[in-house]
Amino acid sequence: MPLLSQKTVTHKRSNLFTDAFLPSIFCIILFLSSIQSSAMEPVSKPLSSDSDEQSAVTTVVLETSLGNIQLDLFADKAPASVANFLQYVNDGYYDGTQFHRVIDGFMIQGGGFTADLVKKDTRGAIQNEADNGLLNMTGSIAMARTNAPHSATSQFFINVADNNFLNHSGKTPRQWGYAVFGNVTQGMDVVTAIKAVPTNTQAGFANVPVEPVLIIQAYVTQ
Repeated sequence: MPLLSQKTVTHKRSNLFTDAFLPSIFCIILFLSSIQSSAMEPVSKPLSSDSDEQSAVTTVVLETSLGNIQLDLFADKAPASVANFLQYVNDGYYDGTQFHRVIDGFMIQGGGFTADLVKKDTRGAIQNEADNGLLNMTGSIAMARTNAPHSATSQFFINVADNNFLNHSGKTPRQWGYAVFGNVTQGMDVVTAIKAVPTNTQAGFANVPVEPVLIIQAYVTQ
């Protein structure tokens, strides 16, 4: 039998070592890699009901000539109304408009007329969401409309009293009600100041403030 050289023997031993231990080393590397990957991967946690509720609220500020009014808008309850309102806000539509209809003990209305009582063009009307369970209570903001239930466009009003007769009570035109989509969270003192301004009739419109109460700017804060 031919003798193996020392080099050949060493090479075979090396092959035996590699064959025996390489699979084990490979498994260890895979194991360590899986641990590192798991450690780096963020843990996904289910959202709590509080998180869901928070994410559904958008805050808007109406910077008026009498002070700021902060609104929380509830997209989970009134998605069409909130989306519509936010589009007008983001487009700068409300900037320079006035609260053109002010009735103490009832509401203050704006969102459609310039300081000179020129009516602004609007987008199309939206679906009335007055059946969402939100009520026309003091401090709530709702969509203004004509006598047709689904005619709201840009105009809105802030209730300065509990106006239960404006709430949804049925699907007929007289019962549809007015869709609340948010609430005043700061600046109710500004709303109180606005409702108390002197009004008169101008250009055929009743309850117009003698001195225009302007929305200087409307913007989203969160």
